[in-house]
Amino acid sequence: MKCKICSREAQNKYCELHEKAYRSILERYEDWKKALDIGWKEYLDELVKNPYTGVWAKEVASVLISETKE
Repeated sequence: MKCKICSREAQNKYCELHEKAYRSILERYEDWKKALDIGWKEYLDELVKNPYTGVWAKEVASVLISETKE
């Protein structure tokens, strides 16, 4: 199976690097939600715009945004 983002080998939807970013996005959401009273889509949008968000996390967030539109 290939990663949805980069086509590297993957166990699930993502390769090891994108999976790590995905888990981090999920874990941090509760903190953002409490601090800013923000929804999932808004959170993902903020991650993509944030200059301090890593490349891997931005790529995952972009995929998650596109999946929420479907």
